[in-house]
Amino acid sequence: MLVHNRWILAWMVTGLVMVFMQIIIGGVTRLTGSGLSITKWEIVTGSIPPISRHAWKEAFDAYKGTPQYKKINSGMSLNEFKFIYFWEYLHRFWARLMGLVFIGPYMYFAKKNWISGKIKGMLFRVVALAAIVGLFGWIMVASGLIDRPWVNAYKLSIHLCLALMVYGYLLWTYLNAAFPAMKVLSRMRGSVGFFLTLLIVQVFLGGMMSGMRAALIYHSWPDIGGEMVPRLLMDTSAWSVGNFVDYDKSLFLVTLVQFSHRVVAYVLIMSGLYIVFCIFRHAKNRQERWISRVFIMLLIIQVALGITVLLKSMGTIPVLYGVLHQGGAVLLLTAVIVLYYFITHERIVALSIK
Repeated sequence: MLVHNRWILAWMVTGLVMVFMQIIIGGVTRLTGSGLSITKWEIVTGSIPPISRHAWKEAFDAYKGTPQYKKINSGMSLNEFKFIYFWEYLHRFWARLMGLVFIGPYMYFAKKNWISGKIKGMLFRVVALAAIVGLFGWIMVASGLIDRPWVNAYKLSIHLCLALMVYGYLLWTYLNAAFPAMKVLSRMRGSVGFFLTLLIVQVFLGGMMSGMRAALIYHSWPDIGGEMVPRLLMDTSAWSVGNFVDYDKSLFLVTLVQFSHRVVAYVLIMSGLYIVFCIFRHAKNRQERWISRVFIMLLIIQVALGITVLLKSMGTIPVLYGVLHQGGAVLLLTAVIVLYYFITHERIVALSIK
């Protein structure tokens, strides 16, 4: 009988931690405006950063040809360039490292026949998704090397959602391996599933907020530019294809995204409170109640961090709070997935390992 031993479970947890760290590094890269500092996508040769003075000059000269340098960072010193280069390089280096950590052990465990068919298939999909994320990362970066001084907000949001998809599916695979279920229950499936779906929408909107630097436009709460419902959204002429495509030429999409991000946050709070209330009324064990406590605590902290980012975005977005907000989204997603698994699955044993 095939089992999922402690080595495989530890490997999955390592993968989860690495993906989490990659999302955090990606957040710092984005908030420091570092994502366009490396203008080439070189999988092998790009793993070695510039060492000589001549190599640094070549990298800097390539960056000087980008719209970001010409429109925003003109006159930047070499040391300033090295700072933003570091974060983009670290982001790419960590991605390469994850590739080694994912693919190598997966092939070894599969060859040893240590993984069951179900988990093997799930892990293969994780590896495939990770490859897609890497490819789309370059597509995203390339969008900021032509006309705009920033990456395309839509592509940034998709890249973030794909990264969270890798994380979420790897977590789901781990739960299936560590806590195999005999049957699926219908208890609260709809409520938690609704919350999870809405959270994914919120993550996409958060990526759009970051991509458009929307917090710099409206940095007050609970109003948006002095209005609870911006009048701009009531103007039917503003709802044009052009305002959605060329979003940086008007305030319409910035306003719509920020308004939607706030509304979805309010709905998530109400939905989260309802879920916790139901769990405390009908939970069969302390485990579900403990997970629900962590879940609601993370939800409240996440909302507080979002408000803090808004209020502190006076001229520049605070990197620390912005990264904490992005990391909080990953932790909240973790809590929701774990909660969803345990309230909808009847387990066979505590752990299926030796």
